[in-house]
Amino acid sequence: MILGSNSIRETHYDVLSIKEDASHEEIRTSYKTAILNSHPDKLHSYHETGDRFLRIQKAWEILSDPKSRAVYDSELRDSRQDVVASEDIVLEDMMIEDAGEVMELFYQCRCGDHFSVDSLELGKMGYTLFWDGTEISLRTPDAFPASIVLPCGSCSLLVRLMINPDIKVTTDGRL
Repeated sequence: MILGSNSIRETHYDVLSIKEDASHEEIRTSYKTAILNSHPDKLHSYHETGDRFLRIQKAWEILSDPKSRAVYDSELRDSRQDVVASEDIVLEDMMIEDAGEVMELFYQCRCGDHFSVDSLELGKMGYTLFWDGTEISLRTPDAFPASIVLPCGSCSLLVRLMINPDIKVTTDGRL
C-alpha cells in the first residue's frame, strides 16, 4: 500500500489481489479474472464498475511489462521510505498476539491506542510472518530490508516498521 497524506491507497498489486513477488503468469491469471468480473458491458453498469475496470487495466499495463514493473516497484519502495513517521520501530519493539490462524503485531502509540498489523494484511502486501511460539521472523518478497508504515488506530501518527529479513527474534511475550 502506498501512503499519502495520511490515507492508504491501493497499489497495482492490491488491485489485482496478488503479492508483490507474483510471477508474470500469476499476474496474467489474476488480471484475466479481475477484468472479466468487472467489465462494464458484462455488468451493465459503468458507474459502479468503470473505475475499478480502469484501475485493473492500468495495473496490468504496468505489471505485465518487466521494465515498467521494475520502475513501479522502485517507486513503490521509495514512497514507503518517504512517508514522515513519528518514529521508526523494529520487530523487537512490538507485542504479538496469536489468535489461531492470524497473528497480530502491536505497538503502543503515545495517545494510548496502538499501531497494529496482522499476518493477513502482511500477506496481502507480500510479506510472510513466521512464528513458532519462541521465534518470529518477517520475510520480504525480495529478501532485502524493507519497511511498512503503520497508522495509529485513533490519532494521525504513523510509525515505520523496519524489516530486516535476516533477523529472527526470540520471544518471551514481546518480540
